[in-house]
Amino acid sequence: MITISKEDYLKAIAEAEAEGQTVIPATLAHWLSVTRPAVTFALKRLTKDGLVSVKNDGHIRLTSHGRQIAERTIVRHHLIERMLSEIFGMPWYAIHDEAERLEHAVSPAFEKKLVEKLGHKDTCPHGNELVLRSPAERRKRGLRLLSESEPGSRYLVASVYERDRQLLEFFEGEGIRPGVRIAVEARNYDGTVSLSIDKHQIRLGTSAAERVWVAKA
Repeated sequence: MITISKEDYLKAIAEAEAEGQTVIPATLAHWLSVTRPAVTFALKRLTKDGLVSVKNDGHIRLTSHGRQIAERTIVRHHLIERMLSEIFGMPWYAIHDEAERLEHAVSPAFEKKLVEKLGHKDTCPHGNELVLRSPAERRKRGLRLLSESEPGSRYLVASVYERDRQLLEFFEGEGIRPGVRIAVEARNYDGTVSLSIDKHQIRLGTSAAERVWVAKA
């Protein structure tokens, strides 16, 4: 039986991989805000069920069946986010947390109705794709992190990290969201990036600039 907890763990492994993280028990404890003993117990169950494998060095890998379940959960999360945004008009910075709660309650029949209602779309309101891609894969597709941007260049915001509500609210306040055009004025000695968005100038710290993927405009 695939429980909500198992879905959460499998999705967390897939998402952490896509963020370029090495997935070990400490990664999952941080990602899911649970204790290390809880992670150890969960991994034993997931391994027994053939959903993950844990290497001798502690690295956690999804099996093909585990990845299939993770991807199914990600699709439901994507559809719920779009439903909340496109049908109910919730602000884009508020929908991730709500979708985290609702994604487990979506039946195959309701999922089918959502697809019929919303149509097919590869990206969620945060710009993140249905197919999770590693940082290396994103760079191959012409994307780069805002922290790696070139001064004097113009970019289009492709996607933002969606798991931090406060960060998303900050981005909203500064006008940083998918589809917005930005001009990079300078990368400063203190690690900040000077940007202009529609004549609005800001300095963005490294921790925030590392959470935004951009494409050359």
